[in-house]
Amino acid sequence: MEIASPMAGMLLRYSVGVGDAVAQGQEVAVIESMKMEVPVNASHAGTVSELRAEVGGFVQEGEPLVSLQ
Repeated sequence: MEIASPMAGMLLRYSVGVGDAVAQGQEVAVIESMKMEVPVNASHAGTVSELRAEVGGFVQEGEPLVSLQ
């Protein structure tokens, strides 16, 4: 399962790392869009298996950010 970016913007940081357990609703990343920081929350629980985007890079709406097992 994947957690995708809710909007286009710059990926500021991840709040989790590979191997971390994630609860539903937990913040996993922060995106900056239009000078506002927008948290990205997990839609379901799982364990982080991959961080898919590069911090500091631009992400599109719907682009996968975090893969969960």
